[in-house]
Amino acid sequence: MNLNISGHHVELTDSLREFVTQKLSRVERHFDHLIDAEVILTVEKIRHKAEATLHASGKNLHAEAVADDMYVAIDQLIDKLDRQTRRFKERVTNHHGKGPQRIAEMLQ
Repeated sequence: MNLNISGHHVELTDSLREFVTQKLSRVERHFDHLIDAEVILTVEKIRHKAEATLHASGKNLHAEAVADDMYVAIDQLIDKLDRQTRRFKERVTNHHGKGPQRIAEMLQ
């Protein structure tokens, strides 16, 4: 997965980059068909905002979170993205019971 992290009015430190990549690995663990991700971290006075767009095969997922601390905003963002990826994965998965066992039973 290609990862692009940018900051608006905030200096991107190595610890922030490491934190974002570590948290995004949790999303990638649930759904491995992610093509790339773009994360934008913004600070406006005391408001810290984190937003991300994930490009998956067949869908673009977008989420954003606002908090008083950047690390809290990133945590909330990852929680939202994790929920979206799990929901998307369930929709993509075939739940109609026409798996290999069912087809083998129908042929006999």
